[in-house]
Amino acid sequence: MTAAVDDSPLALPEDDYLSGLNNDQRAAVEHGVGELVAGPLLVIAGAGSGKTNTLAHRVAHLIVKGADPRRILLMTFSRRAASEMTRRVERIAARVMGDKASVLTEGLTWAGTFHGIGARLLRDYALEIGLDPAFTIHDREDSADLMNLVRHELGLSKTESRFPAKGTCLAIYSRAVNAQSAIEPILTRHFPWCIGWAEELKRLFAAYVEVKQAENVLDYDDLLLWWSQMCTEPAITEHMGARFDHILVDEYQDTNRLQASILLALKPQGRGLTVVGDDAQSIYSFRAAEVRNILDFPAHFEEPARVVMLERNYRSTDAILGAANAVIEQASERYAKRLWTERRSAEKPQLVTVRDEAEQANYVCERVLAEREAGTGLKSQAVLFRASHHSGPLEIELTRRNIPFVKFGGLKFLDSAHVKDVLALLRFAENPRDRVAAFRVMQLMPGVGPSTAAAAMEAMDRALDPSLGLQFFKAPARAEAEWPGFVELFASLRQRSSWPADLEHVRLWYEPHLERLHEDAGMRRADLLQLEQIAAGYPSRERFLTELTLDPPDATSDEAGPPLRDEDYLILSTIHSAKGQEWTNVFVLNGVEVHSVGSVDR
Repeated sequence: MTAAVDDSPLALPEDDYLSGLNNDQRAAVEHGVGELVAGPLLVIAGAGSGKTNTLAHRVAHLIVKGADPRRILLMTFSRRAASEMTRRVERIAARVMGDKASVLTEGLTWAGTFHGIGARLLRDYALEIGLDPAFTIHDREDSADLMNLVRHELGLSKTESRFPAKGTCLAIYSRAVNAQSAIEPILTRHFPWCIGWAEELKRLFAAYVEVKQAENVLDYDDLLLWWSQMCTEPAITEHMGARFDHILVDEYQDTNRLQASILLALKPQGRGLTVVGDDAQSIYSFRAAEVRNILDFPAHFEEPARVVMLERNYRSTDAILGAANAVIEQASERYAKRLWTERRSAEKPQLVTVRDEAEQANYVCERVLAEREAGTGLKSQAVLFRASHHSGPLEIELTRRNIPFVKFGGLKFLDSAHVKDVLALLRFAENPRDRVAAFRVMQLMPGVGPSTAAAAMEAMDRALDPSLGLQFFKAPARAEAEWPGFVELFASLRQRSSWPADLEHVRLWYEPHLERLHEDAGMRRADLLQLEQIAAGYPSRERFLTELTLDPPDATSDEAGPPLRDEDYLILSTIHSAKGQEWTNVFVLNGVEVHSVGSVDR
């Protein structure tokens, strides 16, 4: 829906809607507003300093002062964060503009993740760069499966010494793309055990790129790579940049070189560009995030960026901040800041030494139960760890003691087999050239293996219509009973007759396979019903598949233990998944563990 923007001047009251901001937050919000186009702005927002509130106020302030929301590009780290930001903007603007705020903020349609925005722009400009706009997007697991198919076709899965596994191959490829680096430095620094395979990996990656193009699929990294390549075309770049008066980017410390190059191409002078982040919170180096992006940002422009520091913390006590400041000060390169708070506490963080993981698990359980008896509910307590498998002994002890818990940062909703099966059928209908989706769907039927699926796809290629190719393909004897129903469903999905009812049709076709393949079919069916509810929020199958792949929701598959939703439960989470969250009590496991893959120069 396109918002109707009223250009008539507004009779605004004094800016009392900014009165709740501190001086530094207000400086960030008001920077350049009222000028024709503001100069570049970097907001260094320490942990708990009200970063999200400040960014939301800046967007709202721009709109209140006359900026066209349709020409504002807001990029956050997740789609949910973008949705929450949009809601905050509307609430803030409504304090000044009343009902008119909702009409204007409906025009704030360019709010999302880097990858989500990239996918939309790629479809807009696809024909100009030689891309089919009907491309489908592979998630990490599907990309690894396609990499494995190519690896097998090149004979690399049958080498005398063990060739890197599909997941490792994809990780090397992804890091090289996002870091804009040759393969050799990536192998030397991050995958030294694979150095001997450099030439074979180059051959594999070249073939992988060719197969993706032939099958009209993009992987997660392609969304940035193609967007970056678009930015080398002056006419396209100028047109893209001119679409947005203001570009605001959250969590800038976690961007990679590709993302930084895209931003600098869209706004080479930095006019209208705001980035927010904290160099001390850069946690995605394993995804090729480059902290130098935020450290070097001010120097990129002829008019150096203004730097505003948010140092007042509203979340923690002075004792916790004292420990945090001491850690931050060890960084060799950083923005000099010192977090402070008015919250005083005599209670200090504790370092507890235990003999082994079993004793650690026992200690945490005892403390959690003691805190619960003292009045702190389980949901107000969290246990954090670096990697998902680190919580294994604790999970066993929690289960033994019958302490309910929910774990975040482990298996994701879309990683579960039953959800991937259903989405694969939708993706196959959207793009019949998608070999990974086709192989997954066809092999659900008895008697159909990779060779049969490949033969069926060849029949589809030869036919005038993919549905006819499937219809006249001779299925194996064991699949003869199910093949006609599969073909009928595929043909119906190709006609795009009804969305989101399509998903219900897919579920009904899939349920017999669900019963046959999984013992816990009831719980998995509940996931599929939830998927249907999620689908109802999307206007089309293409948008559903794109956004769900790029930013999947949480669901029951996140739970290591299945507590009732109205029951109190302890939170277990990886440190990455805990970003931005807060609890009354937090336990950090393995606090003295050396970070084996860390960078020694940071």
